[in-house]
Amino acid sequence: MIHVVHHPAYVTEAPGRSTYRWGKNGAIRDLLLAEDDRIVWHEATPMPTPWLEATHDPDYVAEVLTSRVPPMKERRIGFPVTATVATRAAMVPGGTWAAALLAMEHGFAANTAGGSHHALHDTGAGYCVFNDLAVAATRLVEEGTVDRLLIIDVDVHQGDGTAALTAGRPEIATYSIHAEKNFPARKAQSTLDVPLADGMGDDAYLATLESTLVPLMDEVQPQLILYQAGVDPFVDDRLGRLGLTLEGLARRERLMARLAIERGLPLASTVGGGYGDDVMAIARRHVDAILILGEAFAAR
Repeated sequence: MIHVVHHPAYVTEAPGRSTYRWGKNGAIRDLLLAEDDRIVWHEATPMPTPWLEATHDPDYVAEVLTSRVPPMKERRIGFPVTATVATRAAMVPGGTWAAALLAMEHGFAANTAGGSHHALHDTGAGYCVFNDLAVAATRLVEEGTVDRLLIIDVDVHQGDGTAALTAGRPEIATYSIHAEKNFPARKAQSTLDVPLADGMGDDAYLATLESTLVPLMDEVQPQLILYQAGVDPFVDDRLGRLGLTLEGLARRERLMARLAIERGLPLASTVGGGYGDDVMAIARRHVDAILILGEAFAAR
């Protein structure tokens, strides 16, 4: 069985002037529902405001939760922050935190949203409102759930917000493997950044991922992995610059599961990026990542 965290608030109508494909999370839900009793469903609860404020500027948190985000910040985010969007923004970090707790118990769990790695201290950016990875990691450490954790980000875009928000926290290590020339133009400094040339294909990508990630995992010795499993390194992704095939994405998930299982590490995954006009095809790639990871942990 695969433990999955979801909430109806993840599936919202697109706010006006949005270029983000809002139907993706609903499609992910529907594809997972088709898996019937393979999936054990858990409902997210909103992240309490004090934990959002432990990572983000309290004034920005208030702007979001009251739907008063200034236009300049909304432009950086990429869509208006309506009351519906605000509810979702608080729910997603709660889902990532819940997935982490479930992973600690069962080995693996997935949030059907999240991976909002561009959100910064006092603003959102790049379709990200609150940084669920940083918020959940901070809470897990400060509540004493773990002493050390590693955030692994394989999205095609650098996890700049995650790196910036967790800088100075020795308990939280960050790894980002991404297309060097892609958004954001100004990169932050993760514990380890692995910038890649445009068009890198399956074999070179996977060899680079393993050769750079293994030493960091063994050095950090985390007790938990938060995994930003973006599928936008796919060759046909609208916002990607890499050349991974569907089989390459599958091999990536099998590699990630193997590295975690060999070290006895629980892993909680989030959705991350995946862009294009075919929402069902994008959702299928996200769901395949969850299923491959879940099956690997179930068979361990």
